[in-house]
Amino acid sequence: MEIKEMVQQIARACDDKRAEDILALDMKEVSLVADYFVICHGSNERQVQSIAREIKDKMDELGIDVKRMEGFEQARWVLVDVGDVVCHVFHKDERNYYNIERLWGDTERLPLEIGLEG
Repeated sequence: MEIKEMVQQIARACDDKRAEDILALDMKEVSLVADYFVICHGSNERQVQSIAREIKDKMDELGIDVKRMEGFEQARWVLVDVGDVVCHVFHKDERNYYNIERLWGDTERLPLEIGLEG
């Protein structure tokens, strides 16, 4: 699967669990860690866990290995590492506090194909 399609699949998984403010940052020019960051948030711990679990389930369904998932138990900032794509699932309070999209504000955003139906 092409990496941009993987980003879209991850974004759809987030959207399926009603994640808010989903965005994808192209990190190829600024990071050795990942080519893309997907960032979103949930309004409570249960929703954050649900979003992270949905990402893992979708990747498993597609035969893509999730390298690691950190922060799931606390559900304040869950990092889902899918290799070239790292997804940051925040609790809304932590997202406002850390504001990592501002830190990487000069990176290009990948348009996402979510929320188009209905």
